[in-house]
Amino acid sequence: MKSIIKAKRVYGKNLYLRDIIEDDARFVLDLRTNPEKNRYLSATLGRLQDQVNWIVNYKSKNDQAYFIVCDKDGNKLGCIRMYDPIDDGYCWGSWLMINGLSPLVAIESALLIYAYGKYLGFNEARIDVRQANEYVWKFHEKFSSAVLVKQDDIDRYYVVSKEKIEMLLAKYSDFLSNPLLIETL
Repeated sequence: MKSIIKAKRVYGKNLYLRDIIEDDARFVLDLRTNPEKNRYLSATLGRLQDQVNWIVNYKSKNDQAYFIVCDKDGNKLGCIRMYDPIDDGYCWGSWLMINGLSPLVAIESALLIYAYGKYLGFNEARIDVRQANEYVWKFHEKFSSAVLVKQDDIDRYYVVSKEKIEMLLAKYSDFLSNPLLIETL
């Protein structure tokens, strides 16, 4: 089974993904407790120390990569996470962005996750989206040709195949460096 390896940074054309640190706790908590954004998330108590503790615990494990999405100047724009490696695939989500960004930020951050997954040797990506979060699941269906594989009253479950990822990375190659630039921890 393949594993998710944390990276210090993964660089795109206009953005980079940076491994989360304890100092990011307030930023992530503000995103997670924003009423516009949190209606599709698992519940949080909204305590800063809980978020700091989560990050400290994350640092001690090797089953996921949690990134802060930054612009070239280091400004924090959002967060995104890879987790749950199973066989040849991984899940990605926890994808939250500050308000007022260009849609290109969403596109480039998604491409960076797909490119990093490919770099790690994964062949497919899984995505779980709340049924009510229609904007996001339509994005995945249109942008990455995600295939709905099951759904229940709460969630929609998608898979993006290796072929779809390859096509996506080729189509939007201008958003990425070639080869992918990665700073290891």
